[in-house]
Amino acid sequence: MSKTVTFDGAAPVGTINFGIGQPSADLLPVDLVKTASQSFFDEAQPFELNYGVTQGDARFLQSLAGFLTSSYGAPATSDQLIVTGGNSQGLDLVSVVFANPGDTVFVEEPSYFLAFQIFRDHGLNIVGIPVDDDGLSVDALQEALKSHKPAFLYTIPSYHNPGGQSTTEDRRRRIVELADEYDFLIVADEVYQLLYYYDKPPAAYGTMSASERVLSLGSFSKILAPGLRLGWIQTSERLLGQIKAHGFINSGGSINHISSLIVRKAIDNGSLETHIESLRHSYRSRVEAMDAALHEHFDGIAEWTRPDGGYFFWLRFDESVDTAPLREKARAVQAGFQGGTVFSSQGQLRNYLRLSFAHYGEDDIREGIARLRSLFSKIK
Repeated sequence: MSKTVTFDGAAPVGTINFGIGQPSADLLPVDLVKTASQSFFDEAQPFELNYGVTQGDARFLQSLAGFLTSSYGAPATSDQLIVTGGNSQGLDLVSVVFANPGDTVFVEEPSYFLAFQIFRDHGLNIVGIPVDDDGLSVDALQEALKSHKPAFLYTIPSYHNPGGQSTTEDRRRRIVELADEYDFLIVADEVYQLLYYYDKPPAAYGTMSASERVLSLGSFSKILAPGLRLGWIQTSERLLGQIKAHGFINSGGSINHISSLIVRKAIDNGSLETHIESLRHSYRSRVEAMDAALHEHFDGIAEWTRPDGGYFFWLRFDESVDTAPLREKARAVQAGFQGGTVFSSQGQLRNYLRLSFAHYGEDDIREGIARLRSLFSKIK
């Protein structure tokens, strides 16, 4: 009997749904995790099955710091790091510790749509700041700061979701300067920082944590396996102290303690680094397959820029096009995408759509794009 991958939002068999922002089954490294797990359990002591240290196991944090130092090209230390249950949990934690109900948070317009729900669950007011091909607009940010005092700015600086672009180095530095000047924090969602397929992106915000304005959120979901539910926050010792003082952290011990001990083995034996290199090769092939298929089927009716990393293509159509009702029609041709409106904090961007190339191989990508073209048959 054939095996199917199950998760919330999984596409029916035969459907190619580019709305799914998850790795495909062939990119999930079962053998790597099995080997790392066996290595851990072969040496495990009973105390390692206890709650663990609040900030995270010291050995894991040392390994993670070494991994980030090598990957980011700038020194990272274990006293800048705390373990999370992935970026969603990390973002929820930041929203509780560094904001109060009624506070304003800035987000990019567009941005990761599920972050909006986290912020609204905590009673935060969302204000969108426009982005362009060079990332977050500093001019628009400065203008918004004249009338708003945000608790923090939520940004996806490298290989943006959904836009695919990266904020330039100059803009990142200027945003940190504005955070100092106007007294707000920068919450940087950096899950795609290491998924570059051509040139490396600008330095991660995590390398700027000494500013005491930056909380850099990282995750193993995109570079190893989502099911591990393991991530980290990299920040200053002062901000880290505020996180550690939170009741949830104090009550529960280390978050995902066992997963961190397993991943430590994958870092230390070099298999994580090898896997990330393999992901870059696989995803680059998928980027190029999707870009070629889009040129074949969508030239003249949509505009896009080939992403240099991350997971997503962001297509813009004529303003007369509304992509939202086409999602339902896509089911009839066994295809799918995410409509642009969900990525807007203001309910706009209806003539945009997002496509993820992460969940399908090259043949399915070519077939799926051909299927989607039929939805736009009235556009010549």
